Amino acid sequence: MNQTPKARRSQLISTFGVGGLFPSENTSFMIAGLEHWDEKRADVASEPRLARSLGVTSLLMPPAGGRRDVPVVRFPQMQICPSCRRIGLPSDFRSPWNQAVCNLCRPSAPLTPSRLIVACRMGHVGEFPYFSWAHAGRGERSEGKHELRLVSRGRTSSLADLIVECSCGIPPVGLDGSFDAAALKGITRCRGERPWLGPNASQECDETPRTLQRGASNVWFPAVRSAISIPPFSEALVRFVDREWDSLRSPESVNAPWLIDGLVKKSRGRFTAEQIIGETRRRHEAEAAEDDLTEASLRRDEYRALLEGRPEERDGSDFVCLERPVPAELADHVSAVRKVTRLREVRALFGFSRLSAVSDPSDPRLCQLSQHRQTWLPAIEVLGEGVFLQIDTAAVQRWAHDPFAERRRRLLQDASDEADQAARRPPSREVDIAHVLLHTFAHVLIDQLALEAGYPAASIRERLYVDESMSGVLLYTATSDSAGSLGGLAAQAEEDRVGRLVVDGLERLSWCSSDPVCIESVGTGTDGLNLAACHACVLAPETSCEEQNVLLDRALLFGTPDEPGEGFFSSFASNGL
Repeated sequence: MNQTPKARRSQLISTFGVGGLFPSENTSFMIAGLEHWDEKRADVASEPRLARSLGVTSLLMPPAGGRRDVPVVRFPQMQICPSCRRIGLPSDFRSPWNQAVCNLCRPSAPLTPSRLIVACRMGHVGEFPYFSWAHAGRGERSEGKHELRLVSRGRTSSLADLIVECSCGIPPVGLDGSFDAAALKGITRCRGERPWLGPNASQECDETPRTLQRGASNVWFPAVRSAISIPPFSEALVRFVDREWDSLRSPESVNAPWLIDGLVKKSRGRFTAEQIIGETRRRHEAEAAEDDLTEASLRRDEYRALLEGRPEERDGSDFVCLERPVPAELADHVSAVRKVTRLREVRALFGFSRLSAVSDPSDPRLCQLSQHRQTWLPAIEVLGEGVFLQIDTAAVQRWAHDPFAERRRRLLQDASDEADQAARRPPSREVDIAHVLLHTFAHVLIDQLALEAGYPAASIRERLYVDESMSGVLLYTATSDSAGSLGGLAAQAEEDRVGRLVVDGLERLSWCSSDPVCIESVGTGTDGLNLAACHACVLAPETSCEEQNVLLDRALLFGTPDEPGEGFFSSFASNGL
């Protein structure tokens, strides 16, 4: 390869993380496990709350700026020569160890990685069994050498036009049907391979693997947990102590003047010895007293911080949240508005899955990032801005117990249970209709903010705060590119704008161009977990949504033609529902 493959740091969390496939020119790589990373070259992404919730001591940003920053392994190993059409491993083509060329052809031809791989729902991944596919149920002729070729008839672009030939003389067989769920049943079983962890990391597995295209989106689903930095963790002193925590971890460290004086010099006089000692002791006490944090407790802490606010000060804080008046037109539904002019988000990768998305750390389908437990996880940090709306919690809870809301909840719960049963997995969720309501409302605001604030919808993210004691929606930008913190989104929280923003968004999406089909839909989307939701109304870009665009129902906002006044925001509907 003439050039070193490159990726942004954020892609190593969201797109090409550990266990994911990275395409590069005519080659394909898999990102290796954390044991093979050089953590000494990684910068700290300071967020103690998030690290503790994930059971690690630190979060580190992937190394950047040099060659061989991120270790990879070649996958798939199976190669195809575009000239002679042979199928095999690089050694079958007399290819040097660090190249992928067919030296059986003259001149040598660059090899192409197999487009087909196999994976099972437990996250194992391996080579497509071309040999077994060609010989399945057809008898094996032992004479001669079995040389496989992948030949195109050249008539169509379908899989049926691709055939596998073997030199043993059996009739060639097409690849049509190889993507069926049970296509490989009786042909091969999962070998439990985990190439990102090494050649000796295979597990016992009795699953039947499925055929996938190498570049398919369901080859790798990241499991990411994020947190917004809030006081005191958003302060510059706390971040400095966190970066130096390896030196300060011992309680005796505060009694080492040489260490503290060295840190004062390292901070270039920004912090005094007393400040560093005080913050170190506070963190020691917090770690000794607090239980492990959960995702729910992280959200509750952030919710309180957003409501309490944080004025602009010259202290280097990464959290600035200002109270703004609630417009009169929203007073019946919105309790508080906050203008978040500065926020910092840390996103950490703690696992991944294949075939379907998994976010529960206890789910056996979640794949490990390392063969042996590590004390750190890869993470990125991004800065942004946002708008926070607190919805009347008491009103939401009253509405959630209405018969209309309960019927819609039951439809979603039945769909979830059926999907779990079909996938042979335990019940995965208890549907909270209040969560579905605020989730759909957040998508309405994302769509409207893309028009009003001038940001692309894909750069606006949602963060939901929903349980029996809180109801809030944070819409924010937190990206590593130019659509990060330009001020246009936070400006929408001003009293003369936020009312129009919400009202216009609700009025515009109270009617969908796919109605009445959309408003009457049930069981749409992944696992049938959407009701009235489509791409013409409330579906959002994948980068914006916390729930992979499921658990959405526009009817919860505006009601249905048969029950027009039952939606929580029915008073804003403009379609006569």
